[in-house]
Amino acid sequence: MAAKALSFDVGDYVVYPKHGVGRVIELQRQEIAGMQLELYVLRFEKERMTLRVPTNKAESVGMRKLSSDKTLREALETLTGKPRVKRTMWSRRAQEYEAKINSGDLVSIAEVVRDLFRADDQPEQSYSERQIFEAATSRLARELAAMEQVDEPTAQEKILEILRKAAAIHNKDKVPA
Repeated sequence: MAAKALSFDVGDYVVYPKHGVGRVIELQRQEIAGMQLELYVLRFEKERMTLRVPTNKAESVGMRKLSSDKTLREALETLTGKPRVKRTMWSRRAQEYEAKINSGDLVSIAEVVRDLFRADDQPEQSYSERQIFEAATSRLARELAAMEQVDEPTAQEKILEILRKAAAIHNKDKVPA
């Protein structure tokens, strides 16, 4: 039980895998079921949600600090890659995409964004594809925004710009038969 718990300070941005980027707004001590617990109180502005996480459980639930610059560069580099579309049933792919988004791993989220992006000259997405794409893009944009200290729409536009440029390059490779 001597494992050193992750430590976050009030005001720190953190990533909670299932909810994305939040901010530690306070540290609380509460008595729950006769036990004294120390809790991180996280605020997720976009969802207007407050979450209390026991400090000793922060690591096991996957809570982490914002990604490193290296990880961010890797994620943005992933966006420039060629989309990989598996030929499996949509329901199975959707589950895989959701799992990647909820993993909290920035590069995995970038893969989902890349794979589901549709350029203006490509066929329309289904409603569920669009929902997953928007969820992944939003999650990626929130972490990018927190790291680069810009607002989410600015971060989202940066992501879409990278995707549009990559799509233009990849679509040139396709020569009509």
